[in-house]
Amino acid sequence: MPERSLVIKVTVGKEDPERCNQAFTVAAAAVASGVPVSLWLTGESAWYGLPGRAGDFSLPHAAPLADLLTGILAAGSVTVCTQCAARRNIEADDLISGIRIAGAATFVAEIMTEGAQALVYLPSSAGGRTHWTRAS
Repeated sequence: MPERSLVIKVTVGKEDPERCNQAFTVAAAAVASGVPVSLWLTGESAWYGLPGRAGDFSLPHAAPLADLLTGILAAGSVTVCTQCAARRNIEADDLISGIRIAGAATFVAEIMTEGAQALVYLPSSAGGRTHWTRAS
């Protein structure tokens, strides 16, 4: 039986704090449970790949985003979308150590891996849903 993994794409930042924090919380909980996790920072969440930015995020009654990110990086992987980084003039050298920049081909390869489950946290303007798929 293949090992199960979780690929999470978060597409929002401060403009949708509950959804953003939920993505980081699920990723951190999965890492803490021993699940292999790949967290993708796209759209406005790309900013959280930069030093100090997660520390500026605040949501009442939620774990600090900076702490969640530290936990995810300890045992999982974090990627900033290539196009999202380029649109924000974010370079690989600007990122927190351990975070990479990669594109759609890498994302597709990860979600198509046997046993992978993908969660995409969309903005509330997109209907406020979290979409998930499972590769079998």
